[in-house]
Amino acid sequence: MNIVIVSTLLVLVLVVLFSSDALPKKYRNRSCKGKAWKSMFPTTSKQEIREFLRLFVCAFALNEKEKLKFSPNDELLEVYKAIYPREWQADSMEFETLDDDLKAEYGLSLEEIWHEKLTLGELFIRVKNA
Repeated sequence: MNIVIVSTLLVLVLVVLFSSDALPKKYRNRSCKGKAWKSMFPTTSKQEIREFLRLFVCAFALNEKEKLKFSPNDELLEVYKAIYPREWQADSMEFETLDDDLKAEYGLSLEEIWHEKLTLGELFIRVKNA
């Protein structure tokens, strides 16, 4: 019976330690980046920007309430690396989910526009032109 309790506790500790649903500290401590988005995209409605960011945070399994913590200059790969700092960590297929969501919502394939320095702002431009 003790081995079951110890095993259960160990699993719970590992889940808490390696869970990816928390926004990394680098982004969590930021103020709202809504002004940066409106500055870069002055003719775009706040609602359109928020919908795009909602799609992004949902694909990355992050809390929707924190969507405006992301800047148009944030690189997608850097966000991913902040969530998964260890190379051996299994991910939750964030990029695959984002690709599927972009195709469904905007008819845009992430695979076709991908490069390692792709920013949220660049992706938003492509979404707007899709």
